[in-house]
Amino acid sequence: MKHSGKIVTTQSAYSFWAVGLCWAAGLCLCWQAAVGYAQPSQKSGWITLIANGNGIENFESVGDANWRTEGDAIVADNGSGGFLVTKQSYKDFLLVAEFWADDNTNSGIYFRCAKADAITDTSCYEANIFDQRPEAKFGTGAIVHIAPITELHASGKRWNTLRITAIGSQLTVVLNDVQTANVRNTNLVKGPIALQYGTLPPNDARGGAIKWRKLEIKPL
Repeated sequence: MKHSGKIVTTQSAYSFWAVGLCWAAGLCLCWQAAVGYAQPSQKSGWITLIANGNGIENFESVGDANWRTEGDAIVADNGSGGFLVTKQSYKDFLLVAEFWADDNTNSGIYFRCAKADAITDTSCYEANIFDQRPEAKFGTGAIVHIAPITELHASGKRWNTLRITAIGSQLTVVLNDVQTANVRNTNLVKGPIALQYGTLPPNDARGGAIKWRKLEIKPL
């Protein structure tokens, strides 16, 4: 096309467009920093709660755990047991989390919790992260009391990806691309999500560290 007597090539026009996008993206980043981190990601409908160590402000701390930002993750490794609880409630959703656990970590993602200030594995569904759970059938990858695993899934000493789908009564858990739980249950309908740091039974010994690098949710 022509402008002021000069030919503007397609490549030049593309360059102007790209610069404009970069400028707009910079404004969006500044706006996001000003209003808080819980913003929709570039993927349609997804909300980022944790990413690269950011996002602890999106949760309420319940119980006793030393939650903090450390490197590119939100971490806990001491205390008598506690949770990071989302400020919002969720009914039907897709959830993706990236976590690092020690061999003796007792953790999990609790969802559809009936009470935000009283998190238990009976008042919430718990997608478990506990390789050394004494009742092994409800170890890592199980939904505690609801959907036992059929084989053990080790998550210790590495980064893992956990996906939870909750649509009506259908609950599904996928750990590192392996489906570990698939069940229908109507006990709980809606509630916040909680990330656990737990102690070890039977004497509440100190549990291993849990690190959360990513947590994204898409309400349905």
